[in-house]
Amino acid sequence: METRQLGLSELTVSVVGLGCNNFGRPDTASYEQAGTSAVVDAAIEAGVTFFDTADIYGAEYGLSESRLGVARASATG
Repeated sequence: METRQLGLSELTVSVVGLGCNNFGRPDTASYEQAGTSAVVDAAIEAGVTFFDTADIYGAEYGLSESRLGVARASATG
């Protein structure tokens, strides 16, 4: 996966990012943790390192971020 420098920082991120607005949103495959984890695992396997999330995503404030954190922790062991 191609990467680029993030602004003026020394950080690099994948040119393809994953929008996480559906994590924890009812009536989606990623509403439950297992679905979110499957999406995150596939993205990481593809080389994605840029994940876009916000506290307003999901069925309640912070749910998308929480689901992403749990999925990421599971992926790294």
